[in-house]
Amino acid sequence: MAPLLSGCKGHTLPALPNEASQQVKANHAAELNAQRLQIEQIPPPSKTRFMAVHNFDSWENPYLTMQDGSMQLHVTLADANTTSYGVGGMLRPVGARRQVLTIYPEKLGEAITSIPQTAWPYGRVVAVEEAHKTPASAEPGVRRTMESAVATLSDLGIVVYDLNEGNLR
Repeated sequence: MAPLLSGCKGHTLPALPNEASQQVKANHAAELNAQRLQIEQIPPPSKTRFMAVHNFDSWENPYLTMQDGSMQLHVTLADANTTSYGVGGMLRPVGARRQVLTIYPEKLGEAITSIPQTAWPYGRVVAVEEAHKTPASAEPGVRRTMESAVATLSDLGIVVYDLNEGNLR
């Protein structure tokens, strides 16, 4: 029987799909679907509202600052006090409701879906920007992070708005 097996030296059988890798893919797809369902609870973006904003100080929705291998997620939580008395003043500063979190690209979907619906006044749109004063050696990494973030946000059904350039990605 040895002569029959020796004729197969140069040929290898294709690798069978590993059950563990199939399980990982299935888990990822299920997680992505769950995240999409959560994001769908947020209304579609209101282009007339968000396209009128031209700086990050006035931006009310979440936004991302891209860095090499990570990003900062900026979230302004809704004001719990619904009256107009003292809005933005010393007793109710907007800055006190802002949170900044550093996250990695693989955790973006989880981070975005954990943002309360009240922090999305423009609907499902996120502004993006590259980090300021990025050294030339880090620029390719920043661009890769940006591409990864845009792909993830698009998969979730979120519009990506480049506030500095005033265009959609």
